[in-house]
Amino acid sequence: MAPANGGGDLSVEPAFVGAGCNRIVNNVSWGPSGLVAFGAQNAVAIFCPQSAQILTTLPGHKAVVNCTQWVLTNKDVHKVGQKELHYLLSGSADGVIMAWEICPSQRIWRSALQFPGMHKKGVTCLTSVMISATVAICASTSSDGIVHIWKITFPSTDNGNCQISCLDSLSVGSKPMVALSLTMVPGENCGLLLAMGGLDQKIHVYYGDLIGKFSRVCELKDHSDWIRSLDFSQPVMLGEGKHNLFLVSSSQDKTIRIWKLASSPASELKKDDIGLTAYIEGPVFVVGSTRYQVSLESLLIGHEDWVYSVEWQPPILIGSNLNQPMSILSASMDKTMMIWRPERNTGIWMNVVTVGELSHSALGFYGGHWAPDGKSILAHGYGGSFHLWRDVGFGSENWQPQRVPLGHFASVFDLAWSQSGDYLLTVSHDQTTRIFAPWKNVKASDNKAMWHEIARPQVHGHDINCVCIIQGSGNHRFVSGADEKVARVFEAPLSFLKTLNYAWAREQGNFDTLDKEVQILGANMSALGLSQKPIYLNSARESPTGTTNDAMDSLETIPDAVPTVFTEPPVEDQLAWHTLWPESHKLYGHGNELFSLCCNHAGTLVASSCKAQSANVAEIWLWEVGSWKSVGRLQSHTLTVTQIEFSHDDTLLLTVSRDRQLSVFSLTKTSDGVDHKLIAKHEAHKRIIWACSWNPVKHEFATGSRDKTVKIWSVNKDSSSVNLLSTLPQFRDSVTALAWRACNQSRNTGLLAVGMDNGFIEIWGIASGNLEASAFSATCAIRLDPFLCHVSTIYRLRWKEVNDSESGVLKLASCGADHSVRVFDVHGK
Repeated sequence: MAPANGGGDLSVEPAFVGAGCNRIVNNVSWGPSGLVAFGAQNAVAIFCPQSAQILTTLPGHKAVVNCTQWVLTNKDVHKVGQKELHYLLSGSADGVIMAWEICPSQRIWRSALQFPGMHKKGVTCLTSVMISATVAICASTSSDGIVHIWKITFPSTDNGNCQISCLDSLSVGSKPMVALSLTMVPGENCGLLLAMGGLDQKIHVYYGDLIGKFSRVCELKDHSDWIRSLDFSQPVMLGEGKHNLFLVSSSQDKTIRIWKLASSPASELKKDDIGLTAYIEGPVFVVGSTRYQVSLESLLIGHEDWVYSVEWQPPILIGSNLNQPMSILSASMDKTMMIWRPERNTGIWMNVVTVGELSHSALGFYGGHWAPDGKSILAHGYGGSFHLWRDVGFGSENWQPQRVPLGHFASVFDLAWSQSGDYLLTVSHDQTTRIFAPWKNVKASDNKAMWHEIARPQVHGHDINCVCIIQGSGNHRFVSGADEKVARVFEAPLSFLKTLNYAWAREQGNFDTLDKEVQILGANMSALGLSQKPIYLNSARESPTGTTNDAMDSLETIPDAVPTVFTEPPVEDQLAWHTLWPESHKLYGHGNELFSLCCNHAGTLVASSCKAQSANVAEIWLWEVGSWKSVGRLQSHTLTVTQIEFSHDDTLLLTVSRDRQLSVFSLTKTSDGVDHKLIAKHEAHKRIIWACSWNPVKHEFATGSRDKTVKIWSVNKDSSSVNLLSTLPQFRDSVTALAWRACNQSRNTGLLAVGMDNGFIEIWGIASGNLEASAFSATCAIRLDPFLCHVSTIYRLRWKEVNDSESGVLKLASCGADHSVRVFDVHGK
């Protein structure tokens, strides 16, 4: 895949993608290619478990992705052989099903086809089975109460196209099916068995041939709540033409049931005996020349909450024989995954392995999946997070947590680079603040350090809208604003500073200095999940004292955090609780929810704004760093101020608003605080202004609006007025984010990154000359490939101010409504 397109003077490569998994059952699929597919808002994300990195996101869906399914499954790979090209299906909340062509070895991916639009509501489950090297049968179910069976024919040549046809459509009535499983019936006249379950608490088994209609052959009624997952095993061959099929089912009744479908020649049973046998032993049905007797093999009870998924361990090829291990993986909302196997002597199914999520705030797992080799298991949970365990034992099982990609599971509204460029801080409506950084000792195949989430400084009780890092000297600090009237100030604890040193592989000799300078080791969460209280170094060394019964009954009794210095990238359980930063101050003053924050370059002032419908509420507050007292209230706008930016020399403050106005204030430091004066106010655009950005070396700035335009402005030398330098050609969608970076200060050239409502990013080369309109020029240097871009609104773009050691490499960070955080390497040609 080409890194980007545009034909300009730049090339762009992805350095990092962080995104959480949609919190939906059936959203994850792990195929024989070794790659994991999952839905991340409207995109399909692909990640590699070996590197714990998201490789790409696939754009195309217009609604939330509900389910994914590799067409070639771990069960079928031995039937058709390992293939160079793999195909992936994805279904979304608007009823659309798409097929994707993936070439893992070359990292090439493209959209192969979109299924005919036959579902009227969201697709909830997909299943597939390969019947030959180029033909697959798939089934899809939807909230519209229809199950469609599809035939997909794949091209036999590299340049061919996929063909799709609908074999049958099954109406299941007003109670939709939410779980499906397909398998081939062994034998000469092989057909397909389709099991489906859902809201009617029954399992329906259908039989169909490879070209025609499906008909129901039996019902299984033992579950007492919704069926959530179904999975057929590979046939277990018994000799003499007989075989057993096993079907495992899970339900919201907290139980798992294993059903045995025992085959025998149909000639052994008279038609008159079917009713009596079905009454005594269980349902009986005949398909072709084979009779199946269905019986309940085992009832598995062990989970304490809804069991959302069950899956047979992938078959193992032993010599020329395919062996189906009698091993089942289950995942539940009780925060555990279990592996079940029959006891060797008695045959009684037992829970032999239990792994889980220990975080007190976790709400369980939506699904669990086997690796193709059966040596690893993967879960995805309520917090949008993945959990991976691998059996590293010799002779006995020893399942240990492994690294996985992590990210936000809701819209990411703001981000900021640290003052040294060591890490990226992001905030989201998932109510968390997260820190991403490259871990220098964990390298990819191209010897580049791989990015990981290394801390979660704030876990809040409100959606977080904005953040700024305090610049200047001193410890790492940031201010965040959420859907509350209070801005909160946080300071890095000792545990994070040491972890950051390990991440960057720095000399550890300065640990003694850190111990003397920083006395706060970490932070604890309060009972209501709003304030984070410091854990001091001295108190952490003391042994904990027992609590009284009165204390145990108090709302304040929540688990204590254990601040930890990490020598390798942490996993979800560690991040969720043990990497909090203490809150040092609260900034009171605004009348509504915080919306925008910015810190000046000297690290002495923070400006903030809130959501507003009137001029009084829309004022910008100035806060003095250190004392954290209010030193100014700037009035100009009548609606929400959407972004605030300080000029490079901190003498000017630029604000843009939903009222379509831009305002420029002059700032002068005095002994009493800060003097401010409104020097310019313009109705700059025809629609809401979402973004602004200063030229880092001159008094020039850009504004971007819903009217699809970007305008470049300059402030007069006497700072008395603002002039329009240029309007860039109209963009393809609303402009929602801007970031200006200087390239050559003497010639006043730079790069302007433009983010749009459709998720696309363009980078423009800007040359301002001597600040006269006649000398201004702007050209589009590059339009990023859609496979690199976001799939929904971009909320913020930020250039890393400190260059990497690699010659000519710039770093651009972005975040958006698609739950993702992205970092790009921008190379000059």
